[in-house]
Amino acid sequence: MKTRLSLGQQSALLSLALFGVILLIWQLATLPEAHTVAADVDPEYAALMGGGAAKSASSFPTPVEMGATLWEKLSDPFYDNGPNDKGIGIQLAYSIARVLAGFFLAAAVAIPLGFLIGSSRVFYDALDPYVQVLKPISPLAWMPLALYTIKDASMSSIFVIFICSLWPMLINTAHGVANVRKDWLDVSRTLEVNPLRKAFRVILPAAAPTILTGMRISMGIAWLVIVAAEMLVGGTGIGYFVWNEWNNLSITNVLFAILMIGVVGMALDSVFGVLSKRVAYQE
Repeated sequence: MKTRLSLGQQSALLSLALFGVILLIWQLATLPEAHTVAADVDPEYAALMGGGAAKSASSFPTPVEMGATLWEKLSDPFYDNGPNDKGIGIQLAYSIARVLAGFFLAAAVAIPLGFLIGSSRVFYDALDPYVQVLKPISPLAWMPLALYTIKDASMSSIFVIFICSLWPMLINTAHGVANVRKDWLDVSRTLEVNPLRKAFRVILPAAAPTILTGMRISMGIAWLVIVAAEMLVGGTGIGYFVWNEWNNLSITNVLFAILMIGVVGMALDSVFGVLSKRVAYQE
């Protein structure tokens, strides 16, 4: 009797098959080919760029080389040999710390302000023009101003994360609060529930899925922005690691950093995915 695979098993098999196809294409694209350094090319420069008697069909590392780099970097992720030579664990820790600092500062401002905007038409009309003007500005456009006023690269990065995290949380909180079911509010009014209790026992649970959606969007944007911000300000962090490895012409390490950025971003998003399911209202 044939056993039918579940949807989860089918998805897992398809995902593994796609991964195998990607590795196969990658391997074929980086097969070695004969290559002779031209007479007018500096041999040292050619060696630095990967030239020699034989080289890959492209400048990309092979899957085997990438696997070796993964093993090397992840086997000791927290080493510290000076300012320009830190393990990937340390670099990611700096980036995550900055993201979380800016994100929670934004949450502390956006959620209360979103409650105020969503529950009062007067405040909505008064603050909406400012939100609409400031929301489209690229977070990185604030970096020069932040560096000029704060005069600290790390704090400037946190400020940029704060700015980019603010708007999705603010807008989603206001939308969630404004769309709480009217009959729930009428019941709380009939029972003469005080405003603070109504906010925590009626409005917040009803608006929580929308608020968490805004927080999830903000976290995704923050993780995108921190990489670019750290490329600009340097020092530490995964963005600085990518830029430093590019300056060292190490494409393998750049690809490794890109993979780590994706894995951490997926992990952060998954946390909010789990939280969103826990607060989802079930009829």
